[in-house]
Amino acid sequence: MSTQLPRIFDGLVDDAAVFPPGSASVPDALAAHRQHRVAWYADLVGPLLLPASAVSNGALDGRTEPGAGLPIGLIGDTGIERLPAVLDRLGRDDGVRVRQLEAPVAKRGEDPQPGLAGLVRLAAQRTELDCYAEVPLSFGLLAALDTIAGARAGGCRIAAKFRTGGLAAELFPTPVELAAVICACRDRDVPFKLTAGLHHGLRHTDSETGFTHHGFVNVLAATAAAIDGAEVADVAELLGTTDPLRVVDPVRTRRDGVRPLWIGFGSCSVVEPLTDLIRLGLVNGGFES
Repeated sequence: MSTQLPRIFDGLVDDAAVFPPGSASVPDALAAHRQHRVAWYADLVGPLLLPASAVSNGALDGRTEPGAGLPIGLIGDTGIERLPAVLDRLGRDDGVRVRQLEAPVAKRGEDPQPGLAGLVRLAAQRTELDCYAEVPLSFGLLAALDTIAGARAGGCRIAAKFRTGGLAAELFPTPVELAAVICACRDRDVPFKLTAGLHHGLRHTDSETGFTHHGFVNVLAATAAAIDGAEVADVAELLGTTDPLRVVDPVRTRRDGVRPLWIGFGSCSVVEPLTDLIRLGLVNGGFES
């Protein structure tokens, strides 16, 4: 029996257990993440995401095993200017290995260029890290993507990150808005991450909040279509459908290939996305005949 996941799902889901709505304690998140890393679905799981503020406040002190090298993704909630000190602190702890850094570069309506310039400088200094600039889906977006593309052309390990959900309706982009962003990244050869709202494989409406969430399988199918040259309207159609056949079949045909352009997403639950992949027939629950 094989327990290998299809290659297209490698590292798709970063472990955001400490963030809402999961809001696990750091000790509980560390313990659970260690279990994820030795489970049959370990290839699905990216690093454990931790806020820089928690690290600054000593949340990891004495809680990691020396030499373990647990992969960490640092979320820059302290401001970009304070991140070097946090990275230095983590660099002294051989129980973790910082693999990536993600930071917002502006609030909605603000010019993202000043914050982006700061993150590009940091990425140029910390060449061992993959850095992700969280750019609001608002004013200055396309210019920010141009800046990121230019930095990448110069050898900087920086990519984009976009928010696809939250506690307010305006944080959920429409299918057309998200499709336009995906196509803009494709046109500039800029990889991207997504965050928030992607709890399930298929597009759905939350019965408690009334918010309509994007499905991560929809995003996989839509991004693959964009890579193949689809226009915004066709990409948006895949993002907006609730018909599983429309998105599952295109993903299944690519299951043994590298996931194109989309780096992945953070989820407060690793098990929920995994369960949906099994339910949709894209993963065999750890057993293949």
